[in-house]
Amino acid sequence: MDKAIVIEDLSKIYKNNRGIQSLNLEIERGEIFGFLGPNGAGKTTTMKIMVGLMKADKGDVKINGYSISNDYENAMKDIGCIVENVTPFSYLSAYENMELCGRFHNEVNGTRIDECLEITGLIKYKNEKIKNYSLGMKQRLGIAMAILSKPKIIILDEPFNGLDVEGMVEMRELIINLSKKNKTTFFISSHLIHDIELTCDKVGILYGGKLISVEKTNNILKNYSSLENYYLSEVDLNANY
Repeated sequence: MDKAIVIEDLSKIYKNNRGIQSLNLEIERGEIFGFLGPNGAGKTTTMKIMVGLMKADKGDVKINGYSISNDYENAMKDIGCIVENVTPFSYLSAYENMELCGRFHNEVNGTRIDECLEITGLIKYKNEKIKNYSLGMKQRLGIAMAILSKPKIIILDEPFNGLDVEGMVEMRELIINLSKKNKTTFFISSHLIHDIELTCDKVGILYGGKLISVEKTNNILKNYSSLENYYLSEVDLNANY
């Protein structure tokens, strides 16, 4: 039983009746999991609960075996994440923002900061103020911050947003390499189906607050010409629930 993330009967309903209902999910160590769904399906709500930014109505999440409700500190010990927008200090440089982030981790030094900025393609802009960064560059900085402490699990909400084609390819390669080399587990939400298809080992579809399908990507592609076709057929089946 080598589960990096276990979601058990997780529910959170808002006043407008939207939210998530009874989600159950297990993610193996080293797996790249893609969380697919339309805007408003509940992807960000799930991720906020996973990292303790929001309380669930019921259910629990275990990360590396630790419950986020009962043992939050240990559950968060080995996690890097970007949930919703990356909001670094705009009046500081990328390097200064990374230094601030590194203060929470004893093992982080200047060499590690440079390494993360190199990996994400920002090293030559490291002394530029963030207010001059494009959306894609801010997204890369968010990834650099998320990997800074060499976490075992990285949770990314829409990591491909704002990136140009070259940036998307680099982001996919970065995620795949970290997963292979360091056995890093990734939990990625997106509505960009093509990037999920090319990056993730396993895909879950969230629709109307319910997890309607979880399947390995290679199994999907044995039976469907693309992940998009599979997604549309699953949504179609569940559209009238």
